[in-house]
Amino acid sequence: MSLNLEQKKAVVVEVSEQVSTAQAIIVAEYRGLQVGHMTELRAQARKSGVYLRVLKNTLVRRAVEGTPFSGLANEMVGPLVFGISSDPVSAAKVLSDFAKANDKFIIKAGAMPNQVMDANAVQALAALPSRDELLAKLLGTMQAPVAKFVRTLNEVPTKFVRGLAAVRDQKAA
Repeated sequence: MSLNLEQKKAVVVEVSEQVSTAQAIIVAEYRGLQVGHMTELRAQARKSGVYLRVLKNTLVRRAVEGTPFSGLANEMVGPLVFGISSDPVSAAKVLSDFAKANDKFIIKAGAMPNQVMDANAVQALAALPSRDELLAKLLGTMQAPVAKFVRTLNEVPTKFVRGLAAVRDQKAA
């Protein structure tokens, strides 16, 4: 069932809103994929905060027109699924992991603001740690010296108490 003009305008507005906050758009071909697999992909995308949708290429071209992602319009050929995310790594990671498990799902291209990526660059982006992982590593690195300092300070009274206990045991014997 095709969309009427008002529905098409609504889709373009919805996609434009997603693109305005996006840091990455990944484009993949899903030809020959079963519905159950696409449902599984949508669930994974939803869990990771990725806007995933199958859209007409002409509507997406209109939505990205005049944005930093306008260079991606040349890559929009064939039946495509679009993954749009505010975290560049999460979109690439979700689609890349799904492509590894399903050989009919092929990543065609991707884009970050003012930069179009081929499939290999999207795979490289997917290999990077996510924003949450990087923040956790940074926090661990910042917390380590403080924790070591606290343990060192705690060792002074602990040694004193052990020394007193040894003197007490020696006098008792």
